[in-house]
Amino acid sequence: MPTSQSTVQLINHLDRDYLRHALEHDVRTGLTATPKWLPPKWFYDEAGSDLFSRITRLPEYYPTRRELAILRARAGELAAASGADTLVELGSGTSEKTVLLLDALTAAGTLRAYTPVDVDAVTLAAASERLTGRYPGLAVQAVCADFERHLGLLPRTGRRMVAFLGGTIGNLDPDAREVFLKEVRDGLRPGDTFLLGADLVKDRGRLVAAYDDAAGVTAAFNRNVLRVLNRQLAAAFDPDAFEHVALYDERNDWIEMRLRASRAMRVPIDALGLVVDFAEGEEMRTEISAKFRPDGLRGELAAAGFTVRHWHTDPAGDFALLLAEA
Repeated sequence: MPTSQSTVQLINHLDRDYLRHALEHDVRTGLTATPKWLPPKWFYDEAGSDLFSRITRLPEYYPTRRELAILRARAGELAAASGADTLVELGSGTSEKTVLLLDALTAAGTLRAYTPVDVDAVTLAAASERLTGRYPGLAVQAVCADFERHLGLLPRTGRRMVAFLGGTIGNLDPDAREVFLKEVRDGLRPGDTFLLGADLVKDRGRLVAAYDDAAGVTAAFNRNVLRVLNRQLAAAFDPDAFEHVALYDERNDWIEMRLRASRAMRVPIDALGLVVDFAEGEEMRTEISAKFRPDGLRGELAAAGFTVRHWHTDPAGDFALLLAEA
């Protein structure tokens, strides 16, 4: 890696009103649908991000620990296999896991650049500054973008490892996953690789517990989306009037998180000129988190044009980390 001073460049593909318009669209579409739904991206304001950080440390929530264990054991092997000089991380957030990959690429002697991609410019800037302090000479080209919409706009310089960690692939329904994987594939050039973290199907009780912890942190995280709507859209939700629900849909192999109305209510959303009615016991889906079977995930990747070169799990077989190429 070069020994010159690190540099940080921020590219913003989101205009000032992008997130606002996206929120308005999702809320209007989801809360006028039958059944009602909201996408999980709106959990993550400052409070929601803090709650999720707490979730990752809960005894019931295994995915973060399992993925970290695989990275600690296999990052060097994956870095060497990829030959990458540039790490591109989709949905990078605070880039905490990234350090293991950057360390491995540094040890391999190939690391030149890091491209974190996230919708939050403030988080991107903070993570970028922190990493340039740790890696002298690293060129950081942070991209503020929605990875579901702007993959075609990402920089294509260097030999890239495109990483999508944390099992976030499971938040996309099958149709959205198909589109996403094909777009990632189309953006790869010869020599580029795709590093994917995915949660695997396992005991139903463990799966549900991971999304319905005894301390109630996940319940608070789920209800926080209503506080986001209250603040951003002048809505009048009473978060305490909604019960947290987590269940496993065996037909689709995914966890669903829902909010259940404990009483009948009418909720005005003033910024949209909308009033939403809830019947007592009515449920609104706020997240899916798909769990994968190895053959099924390999099949989805193959259909998108990928060949899996490395497949690793933790000793318990809970989580998979795989390296694929076009």
